[in-house]
Amino acid sequence: MKPTAALALALTLALLMLATGPAPATERDPAKLQLASVHAAVAPLARDTNELLYARDAERAVPVASITKLMTAMVTLDANPDLDEWLDVVERDEKPPIHAVSRIPLGAQMRRGTLLRIMLMSSENLAAYTLADNYPGGFDAFIDAMNAKSSALGMAKTQWVNPSGLTTKNVSSAADIVTMVRAAFSYKLIREYTQTGFFTAYTRSPRRAINYGNTDPLVHRRDWDIRLTKTGYLNAAGRCLTVVVTVDDTPYIMAFLNAFGKLSPIGDVGRTARWLREGDGGSLLFDIERMRR
Repeated sequence: MKPTAALALALTLALLMLATGPAPATERDPAKLQLASVHAAVAPLARDTNELLYARDAERAVPVASITKLMTAMVTLDANPDLDEWLDVVERDEKPPIHAVSRIPLGAQMRRGTLLRIMLMSSENLAAYTLADNYPGGFDAFIDAMNAKSSALGMAKTQWVNPSGLTTKNVSSAADIVTMVRAAFSYKLIREYTQTGFFTAYTRSPRRAINYGNTDPLVHRRDWDIRLTKTGYLNAAGRCLTVVVTVDDTPYIMAFLNAFGKLSPIGDVGRTARWLREGDGGSLLFDIERMRR
């Protein structure tokens, strides 16, 4: 099956999982939710507590790849910067430990707000580094601020060493990701930018127009109420996805880490939504076999 056809089928299956009525909380048996992700956590958005509706090895610290960028965005915005300021995009002093390609031409300038948007919606790595380099006190101060904010939020299993996630040393747990997403949701721009489907970013010196798309295909589906999202991928981290999605008028935070297969986290969102509604997430093997046909 072609990737585009497989993706369409995965989205259709996920949509079908939303098509039934709600299940009482007492009927949500964790054993009836089968997921492709190794680590997972699910919680209501509004509940300011560490209690999870569902947890699967949710306390283990593991690489989280570009999920990191939600913390990068919060630390950037906490400094109350000028989002219209043009920033120089320069090569890092040290090469990233894992090869990554950026579409921003080195030496160009881009507005801080544009860098923030494409970092969140399209996981642009050089944008993350540029934001950190232009933080008050510089790059090292930015990383210190990331770790200080995590500690303040009670994210005990989390450590950051760079702003993009292009390292196995950026680690967190699924439960900590839920905590981080709940905090990130309070930032209007983070909600807006992660929901952006397509965006044209402009540079100057040289002047270019660069088109970006959201890395989460669920954002492009009108039948999903995705209110915040961030994807991530490294070989060591697997496929990662965290979302705030509305199910039966209630927003939930879902965090899925270390899934194998590009479509797996999307399927996990659908299975979890069905479990929240019906008390049964369906068969993981059945869904995988249908996606392969």
